[in-house]
Amino acid sequence: MLLRSPLSRSHRTLSFALLLISAQALALTEAEEPQDKPVPQAENLQLDQPLVEEQQPVAPAGTDQKPQDEAAPESKDEEPLPKAENLQLDQPIEELEEVPAAKPEPQPAVSDTTDSQPIAGAESEELQTDAPPPEEQAKPLRLLGAEVPPGTSTRLAWSPSQHFEGVYSSTAVLVVNGAQPGPTLCLTAAVHGDELNGIETVRRVMYNLDADKLSGAVIGVPIVNLQGFHRGSRYLTDRRDLNRHFPGDPRGSSASRIAHSFFHEVISHCTAVVDLHTGSFYRTNLPQLRGDLSNPKIVKMTKGFGSTVVLHSDGAKGTLRRAAVEAGIPTVTLEAGAPMVLDELSVSHSVKGIRTLLNQLGMVAKFRLWGDPEPVYYNSTWQRATTGGIIFSDVKLGQFVRKGDLLGTVTNPITNVRTEIRSQHNGRILGMAMNQVVQPGFAAYHIGIQAPQEQISPPEEVTAENEQTVKETAASPSDEKPAKGDAHADEAASGDEEVIESQSSDSDGRDED
Repeated sequence: MLLRSPLSRSHRTLSFALLLISAQALALTEAEEPQDKPVPQAENLQLDQPLVEEQQPVAPAGTDQKPQDEAAPESKDEEPLPKAENLQLDQPIEELEEVPAAKPEPQPAVSDTTDSQPIAGAESEELQTDAPPPEEQAKPLRLLGAEVPPGTSTRLAWSPSQHFEGVYSSTAVLVVNGAQPGPTLCLTAAVHGDELNGIETVRRVMYNLDADKLSGAVIGVPIVNLQGFHRGSRYLTDRRDLNRHFPGDPRGSSASRIAHSFFHEVISHCTAVVDLHTGSFYRTNLPQLRGDLSNPKIVKMTKGFGSTVVLHSDGAKGTLRRAAVEAGIPTVTLEAGAPMVLDELSVSHSVKGIRTLLNQLGMVAKFRLWGDPEPVYYNSTWQRATTGGIIFSDVKLGQFVRKGDLLGTVTNPITNVRTEIRSQHNGRILGMAMNQVVQPGFAAYHIGIQAPQEQISPPEEVTAENEQTVKETAASPSDEKPAKGDAHADEAASGDEEVIESQSSDSDGRDED
């Protein structure tokens, strides 16, 4: 048996003692070292309460704290708003350069009037009488919680008040507030999410405006129905037509709440509105204006669009156009092209028309009207497919037709039976179905019938009105008799478009608003 010496045992005991002492020293050293930088503690929130119910901080004891109601301004319009950033709208967002801070304007020197002789009262009155009246100055535009100073352009955002926070994206609102006073024109597009021509039209108009040379303001909303646009759909996510729920109801359906939010936060700030649309359900439209020609201000707007066909229409109940007119805001609908496609000819025509309108309203420098005046159509009718099948057209948009002319044929792909569609009126093709499969009763050709001149009201100037008056009118629209064609309101609300009265009993239009 191998025996260990006492010296070996002592050496092992000493080694163990040294190891224990080193461990204790290391622990003391770590305890003495400073800890890492303290991490801020997360706020303790009550997750069972919505954010709007958070408690306000309580003032320390012994301090006088005024109620919140007393500190608030008397009028909402008097509340100070943050000034919107002045952006260069002719450049994409990623190319924007930081705008240098504006230099403070030098204050005029205060003259020393202590040694001057006082002016007699009569002489003072005479001087005031002879002095020229002060020129009207442009005012800041208060919109969507911001203040846009004169001579600036910016991007704001509108978001429906009923949306889920953090779920829906805000809708961009482009604003150009001119350096000179004038009316406020609003351009809206994609109220139906699948109508693309209006989006491009608004972009081209807004990004070519010079705020320093503009009189008044232009508000452009390229995509009103952002829900439908994201899905490539005409409707909202609840399958409702947004353009059947204006001016909206803050306690109604989702579509009514969205319509109410947009109408009162954007439209009510405008002097005039142009609502851009296209055909629906594989139909295309000749560029045309639709408006209530019994309203002199709307007649003035239609005459400002240059070479554009005009069709009289009151507008279906619930459309943005009709709700705005009932609120005292002259509004027209500009129809051009088909849904889900970008048509250069339609876009170019629309841009020229809006630029001409800006000139006619005195908002931009004058230039000669383009094109020859187009006729005004006071009545219109739809020619329908009497049988189902594949439709092929023999006419084109804008073509003049006479009663009995062949418009197109519908062929049954199973039986090979071909049915002709012939015009029942003398007029012009304002809208038509694209070649496709149709069901019996499908509205295929929209024919405009020219109006007698005595049916059209004389034009009247469109001027900037008191915004408060417009808001009061929008809050309590006047009770009016139902417009012609409202007998078809049920069909229009189901997704069909505006109903237009014609000389025939068949007046169900399906391609506007």
